[in-house]
Amino acid sequence: MREADPQKLDALVGRLVGDVGASVTGALVVLGDQLGLYKAMADGKPMTAEDLAAKTGFKERYVREWLSAQAAAEYIDYDADTDSFSLSAEQAMAFAEEGSPAFFAGAFEIVRAMWLDEPKIADAFRTGAGVGWHEHSKCLFRGTERFFRPGYNSNLNNSWIPALDGVKAKLEKGARVADVGCGHGASTVLMAQAYPNSYFFGFDYHGPSIDRAREAATKAGVEDRVVFEQASAKTYPARGYDLVAMFDCLHDMGDPAGAGRHVKETLADDGTWMIVEPFAHDQLKDNLNPVGRIFYGASTMICTPASLSQEVGLGLGAQAGEMRLRRVALDAGFTRFRRATETPFNMVFEVRA
Repeated sequence: MREADPQKLDALVGRLVGDVGASVTGALVVLGDQLGLYKAMADGKPMTAEDLAAKTGFKERYVREWLSAQAAAEYIDYDADTDSFSLSAEQAMAFAEEGSPAFFAGAFEIVRAMWLDEPKIADAFRTGAGVGWHEHSKCLFRGTERFFRPGYNSNLNNSWIPALDGVKAKLEKGARVADVGCGHGASTVLMAQAYPNSYFFGFDYHGPSIDRAREAATKAGVEDRVVFEQASAKTYPARGYDLVAMFDCLHDMGDPAGAGRHVKETLADDGTWMIVEPFAHDQLKDNLNPVGRIFYGASTMICTPASLSQEVGLGLGAQAGEMRLRRVALDAGFTRFRRATETPFNMVFEVRA
């Protein structure tokens, strides 16, 4: 057995304690989110455990233990003088306000799916087979919508589409848009709400997600201009789209270049392919940071298995980087590829024939 450096070992154990604490707290975030505990505290008023139990109808002993754990994680504030708990404005944005640009509870549902589906991924490690998106636990689909929606709320119509050459003007005048890999339709509905003269078509191979997307369109009152259909990225119908968008899904596809060739066939003259992908540098060493840690982990458990379950099975991964994505676009027959804009979590590319 090799001799360990005591200081390095202490530092590692300290990080592990933090990570175990984060894992435990993640389960409690899911619990509090599903039970509506955060939303019951959203107004910021201090509450004792008894107060919260009375407001929610849950048993005080359980509520107190949950509150104590949340306070230890600094996700909820605690006042020892009054033995009361409260959500700060910032904490409410992260845990209680679904429309907030900082809402984070959905991310923990994605993590929950990783734990639930770990045996499937372990089998895939042994066999080399993939695990399709549809084979995951349902909380993944719901969590993905809730996690990505705040970023789309903040950026899609405010900065991403305006960064594309001439696209905003087309949408304002009236255009046809395909949202490929639309999932629950959050991005599709947001665009439809912002551009009332345009028509939108959302496609996803996952039938239950399409059903949910249709419900979302009806709830938003845009069902007259939004059509959702079950179809893959290589089979969705061609309708001369002015814009084809793919949000955080190209790297999940087994044959992204093949999907790109189909995009080229379905675009109108002078149409645009917008690719939104997780932010990543081209070299691994430059992605060894907190954001890269999350994306590589999700890629191991969700994205790469999804790609390997399909034909070709390229396995780009969630940290593909601009160079590999550019190669996909060029292999698909496009000649113009540029990074239009970016956020700390996403890169937005404009692709043209």
